[in-house]
Amino acid sequence: MDRRPIGVFDSGLGGLTAVRRLRRLLPGEELLFLGDTARVPYGGKDADTILRYAKEDFDFLARRGVKAVLAACGTVSSLALPAIEGRGLPVCGVVLPAARAAARAARAGRIAVIGTEAALRSGAYVRAIGEFKPGAEVLAVPCPRFVPLIEGGHTERDDPLLRAAVAETLAPIKAFDPEVLLLGCTHYPLIAPALGGFLGPGVTLVDSAAAAAEELGETLSALGLLSPEKKGKLTCHITGSPGRFAALAGRFLTGPETLSVTHSPWEETGESP
Repeated sequence: MDRRPIGVFDSGLGGLTAVRRLRRLLPGEELLFLGDTARVPYGGKDADTILRYAKEDFDFLARRGVKAVLAACGTVSSLALPAIEGRGLPVCGVVLPAARAAARAARAGRIAVIGTEAALRSGAYVRAIGEFKPGAEVLAVPCPRFVPLIEGGHTERDDPLLRAAVAETLAPIKAFDPEVLLLGCTHYPLIAPALGGFLGPGVTLVDSAAAAAEELGETLSALGLLSPEKKGKLTCHITGSPGRFAALAGRFLTGPETLSVTHSPWEETGESP
């Protein structure tokens, strides 16, 4: 049994979807979340920058005594996961768990994937789906407009800006007629009602954050690292302004008494921005 917290990081608030699932699966665990909101989004940045950010995010959590790290970021999981693996802590990304779940859900093998430009340019999701579902037909569509909209609070299904972005971005996916839509960025479950409403009830949405949280829980159980506590605490470190984050977090996390938000700009932590 291990009382150390689980570390979770993302470029912004999207990683809260993984946190939400972890709290349901492992209610006794303390969770330490890092939202790098000062540098969101990661998806439009070059590979070297994403690699540096991933290492800095991992080190931030490791220095605070976490027992495992969930990279709740599709961009980091696609491009930089090897850089933070093998550094003394169990590490879980979102690509492999999500690809496995999508392959299981698609009987005929017609799968659409949405994600950031960097994540899809890497080809990681398509390769992983091919490993779990050889011969699958996969359509990958980058969605650069979604993360800024979500970070700006445009998450309601009937939000006009969101509806316009969804209709324009997912038009080729609707024409492709998939069985499964893999949400390859952990921000996207926050707009799942809008995505599902546009594509229709015949399309199964696969939540990459939930799949990763479930896999991490299984890993910690197998390693004997689960906490014996009955209720854990959630602590959030935000590198940008915490005000908007706290307001949006309240939509997706229950119980304000368990949510502690700390402003941790890189210049004050002594770590590289």
